[in-house]
Amino acid sequence: MDESLLRTRMLIGDEKLKKLKESTVLIFGLGGVGGFAAEAIARSGVGHIILVDNDKIDITNINRQILALNSTIGQFKTDVMEHRIKDINPEAAVEKHTVFYLPPNDDIIKSGIDYIVDAIDIVSAKIDIITKADSLGIPVISAMGTGNKLDPAKLEITDIYKTSVCPLAKVMRHELKKRGIKKLNVVYSKEEPIKPAFNIDSHESRKKTAASCAFVPSCAGLLIASKVIRDLIGK
Repeated sequence: MDESLLRTRMLIGDEKLKKLKESTVLIFGLGGVGGFAAEAIARSGVGHIILVDNDKIDITNINRQILALNSTIGQFKTDVMEHRIKDINPEAAVEKHTVFYLPPNDDIIKSGIDYIVDAIDIVSAKIDIITKADSLGIPVISAMGTGNKLDPAKLEITDIYKTSVCPLAKVMRHELKKRGIKKLNVVYSKEEPIKPAFNIDSHESRKKTAASCAFVPSCAGLLIASKVIRDLIGK
């Protein structure tokens, strides 16, 4: 018996723990949201985890990302997450794709995957992941915006078409409706975005850097993991 999962086994029983061990979860993005989601999914006993992220850990990640430590700065997030998963569960199978996911990427999403976590922030990539998963009948849960937020109690799991406030969710509703996607589980926040005290925009990019904290992205990631695990075991 794997004593490391004793408390989980007490909660869900042997049959459902076996189901998790036999499940495959694909996780896009290992930042503030995706890193915590991956951690909790690994600690829950999921036996096969696929990781997709091209980023290296930066010092500015330390305030909110579970993978970010002074000792891991400069390392690829996929490598650090693989090491953590293997340290948590040496029997887990880990597959890594250290790539920036943009369509077309037809070799990552495939049959045999039981669940997909979308924790990236590029709209075109999110749409591609969701539409491909829909065509294959793979359930997806997608993270909406957690930047410029301070209250994790405003987070909730709901359908994309029931969301409000969140600017990313508004764009996603529009784009998914155009593509005939009728439903999508998301984690999003009803908190009105907070205006940052200052900005750190660069001349190289028009995209504004969002302010963020330790507890909103992490709570979003844990909510995502809870939904994945509960769905996999039928709760």
